[in-house]
Amino acid sequence: MTRRGTFIDGRGARAVATAALLALGLGFPLGGCASTIADMPMVGTPAGAPARPAEVGTYLPVHDLPTTREGTAMAPADQAKMQAELTAARDRQAVVLPAKPAAK
Repeated sequence: MTRRGTFIDGRGARAVATAALLALGLGFPLGGCASTIADMPMVGTPAGAPARPAEVGTYLPVHDLPTTREGTAMAPADQAKMQAELTAARDRQAVVLPAKPAAK
């Protein structure tokens, strides 16, 4: 035995379902108009918004190759020196921070 008003009866459930379908039925077509409504002068843009550019943006030049470098690559002696410095820095860090134990 339930008290009256605790559960939605058959007519109430049908009314809720109808209202939901009506909201969806009106929402989808109005959502499709959002882009055209946004272009209207008095509706879509706020008062302080900057004007839209007259020319639509272009795509980035993804097929353009970078310019060739004027300088040469690092000399082998400089490269060996830098590698030795990095190795020494790594070894100093290994002394300060011991390796983590293996996970079980």
